[in-house]
Amino acid sequence: MKISKQRFGVLSDGTKVTLYTIQNKRMSFSVTDYGCTITSVVLTDSSGGFSDVVLGYSTLDGYITGTCFFGAFIGRFANRIGKASFSLDGTKYKLDKNDGQNMLHGGFSGWDKKVWHAKTVNNKTQAGVKFTRFSHDGEQGFPGNMKIEVTYLLDDMNNITCRYTAVTDKACPVNFTNHSYFNLAGSGTVDDHILKLSCDYTLDIDSKLIPTGKLLDVENTPFDFRTDKKIGHDIKETGNGYDHCYVTHSYDPDNPHCGSPVSDERIVRVAELTEPVSGRCMTVDSNMEGIQLYTGNWIGGIVGKNGQVYEKHGAVCLETQCFPDSPNKKDFPSCILLPGEKYKAVTVYGFKF
Repeated sequence: MKISKQRFGVLSDGTKVTLYTIQNKRMSFSVTDYGCTITSVVLTDSSGGFSDVVLGYSTLDGYITGTCFFGAFIGRFANRIGKASFSLDGTKYKLDKNDGQNMLHGGFSGWDKKVWHAKTVNNKTQAGVKFTRFSHDGEQGFPGNMKIEVTYLLDDMNNITCRYTAVTDKACPVNFTNHSYFNLAGSGTVDDHILKLSCDYTLDIDSKLIPTGKLLDVENTPFDFRTDKKIGHDIKETGNGYDHCYVTHSYDPDNPHCGSPVSDERIVRVAELTEPVSGRCMTVDSNMEGIQLYTGNWIGGIVGKNGQVYEKHGAVCLETQCFPDSPNKKDFPSCILLPGEKYKAVTVYGFKF
């Protein structure tokens, strides 16, 4: 496998930003130290052509000014925390209200806008990049000094393995994810993509997309993807599109550590996505108890790579994660990382083409 790097741009303060490209015989992906952002996943096809199957921008400026989190790593807490606050050990913590009255993806000072330290990794079976960062106590309003590692690795079987670890010196909610937008056709909408989710339940949510604490059975609802179904088949019945957290089979309500930051890495198949015209298929395996299905409901009209204008429902995000608003839901699996423990999440995106 081959790793190459090039200058991606320079920030206004003079900080240099690098783009890394990792390639095997049939595919490649690129990632930048700006936000640990996956900027491309390029797959070959039977005719010898290439297609980039993730959305994003052609230049660093797009990622600096963009608000859609294309390909970004999200922390300290992915998804939403209701009323932008939580209480822990008798102290109430106030967060940024960047989504109405709620916090979304860490608030205004997101990790997707930070430059991370990067180190390439290349061994007999995998190649990629390990990113590290130190988050100070109080950053984004969260407690604890935290050390984070984010590693993306490609192997010869066309799997991209994403590993996230963290340690802290104070108890703190933790929820990491990658926010890549996938379109296996390379353009158009994902309405005709076929999705299968190995999930029997979704989280019930209110009008602001905050979980109520209840689990809803997907049977006989538009949210049932337990067998192959086109994403667009029932999408109109959801209103604007899917933006819902599904419960994976990693969740075990009888195991208090299931889904918690220190759970073992019991990886399960969560999702399969197929584009029938090209025949491309993507699988998602993870040890996380939740996966957010988001169908690009707010990306219509955004100008992306090479001037391409993205359409509403022009991509699908499959964001493995803890349950949203977990710090405020006593019946959800714990998302609290304690001193002496190690957060460890893993997600594998596999590609067949």
